[in-house]
Amino acid sequence: MRLLTIEEETVTVPLTLYVDARFLSPYALSAYVALTQKGLDFEVRLVDLDQGDQRTAPFLHRSPIGKVPVLAHGDFYVSESSAIAEYLEEAFAPPACPALYPEEPRRRALARQVQSWLRTDLQALRRERPTEVIFEGAHAAPLSDAAQCEAARLVRAATALLLHGNGHLCGVWTLADIDLALMLNRLILPADEASELVPQPLRDYATAQWSHPGVSRWVASRG
Repeated sequence: MRLLTIEEETVTVPLTLYVDARFLSPYALSAYVALTQKGLDFEVRLVDLDQGDQRTAPFLHRSPIGKVPVLAHGDFYVSESSAIAEYLEEAFAPPACPALYPEEPRRRALARQVQSWLRTDLQALRRERPTEVIFEGAHAAPLSDAAQCEAARLVRAATALLLHGNGHLCGVWTLADIDLALMLNRLILPADEASELVPQPLRDYATAQWSHPGVSRWVASRG
């Protein structure tokens, strides 16, 4: 019997991603795209949040914080999309697998800065434009004053961040591009008066990012 090297063992241990059953979580999407970008084989397990699956003992064993997404790599479990992305980048590192972030420290920091901002800010916009408007075509009510201010800030920041990125935030594709495109699509895809706040270059950017194979597979998985 031949013993596996650490690298071989890492690759051969099965990967499972636990996502919400309705495929609505932007964070689960980010983890899904990360696995797809890496070219990894993985299984998807659905967690019915409406039925409270996230509060059951089996799921809490995998994710003590009771949230999706959760990545299982053999008997190792990790929650939070940012932690999942960092784990995948280190466990399946370039050049063996495609990169999720730039190698250059400053550009990598920029990508992580954008991801952190999108996960912790723009709360009114996220609340008033949930991902149901993106994936299910749900009705989008007019934005409140607070959400309009956040939308304007999003557009201003995205325009500045992409000014010298050659179509990407960091000059090359990063996982942060998917996260930013999703946030922009909260405004763009409902095709209402809020979408008029987004200039054409940002619309083109969001459309290009949305064509990523991982996003296409995610949308197709929704049935």
